[in-house]
Amino acid sequence: GGNGSWNRGGRQQPDLEDVVRDTLKKLFGGLGGGGKRSYRGTLIWALAIIIGLWSLFGLYRVDEAERAVVLRFGEHARTTGAGLRWHVPWPIESVEKINVAEVNNFSQKTRMLTADENIVEVDLVVQYQRTQPEDFLFNVRVAEETLGDVSESAIREIIGKNQMDYILGEGRSDIAQRTEDLIQQTLDDYGAGIGVTQVNLRDANYPQQVEAAVQDAIKAREDKERLAFEAEAYANDVVPRARGEAARRIQDAEAYKAEVIANAEGEAQRFEKLLAEYQKAPEVTRDRLYIEALEELYGDSSKVLMDAEGSGNLLYLPLDQLIRRGAGSEQSPTASTDGSSRVTERDEARRRRGGPGS
Repeated sequence: GGNGSWNRGGRQQPDLEDVVRDTLKKLFGGLGGGGKRSYRGTLIWALAIIIGLWSLFGLYRVDEAERAVVLRFGEHARTTGAGLRWHVPWPIESVEKINVAEVNNFSQKTRMLTADENIVEVDLVVQYQRTQPEDFLFNVRVAEETLGDVSESAIREIIGKNQMDYILGEGRSDIAQRTEDLIQQTLDDYGAGIGVTQVNLRDANYPQQVEAAVQDAIKAREDKERLAFEAEAYANDVVPRARGEAARRIQDAEAYKAEVIANAEGEAQRFEKLLAEYQKAPEVTRDRLYIEALEELYGDSSKVLMDAEGSGNLLYLPLDQLIRRGAGSEQSPTASTDGSSRVTERDEARRRRGGPGS
């Protein structure tokens, strides 16, 4: 098994040292001729290779969603965007990549006091991004802790300024927006490099330990509102009717007042006329008044006419029957009967008073 493919034609296989030496001679102009010069050339070549390999460690790629922060001896040197980049390798420079497009969620549940001194349990969810990589890298030690402290401080301030009913009812969206603004303002003051995208007030309620008492209070408040509504409806129904009744009674009173005044004025006028007649003929007027009074008193009474000064015989004259009987006859007999009755009654009255005709 004498000669292989490398020994054809009587040639020996080249030594690796000879190959390196020949290469160095070609590169550095024959520096590998002597021993000392050959060692120096080998060292330079090896150093060049090492530097080249070391330089390759400075290559890095940045994705579209990332930003790269280049640190030179631990201090911020520059921030680079997406693409293939190079930096001076370690230990001179280093690279920290920060994802600026990723939306992170942070949730926090805590209890706090409202403005009306009620305890509310709030479940808050904060969505955020790392918007400023260099600020986030240098000014924030632990993002979750920093965001937790800032979020709790903000929500406590907002909740402490509002009533419980507003927090549990229509005020949730407003409270979430105000909390988001306050968190972002605080983070900007700290230079945290964090941008809050949204704050959700996922839940806000009474603690479980007082839920039963709260439900009783809510029911009592609802009953109060219901009774107030019913009372208002009743008042709206009763008050107009009462006002109408009062107005009607006032009108009746005014009408009665006017009637009484008119009657009084009529009586006064009649009395004045009667006084004038009396002054002209006192006796005649007095007799007429007396007769009219008797007519008014005995108009509906049974009448018996007696002659106490005569011969002593009792004369019974049923005037009522005569009047009723005359009412069914013709007008002239009726008038005659009425006239006779009036004359008889007038004579009787005169006899009783001892006046003329007795």
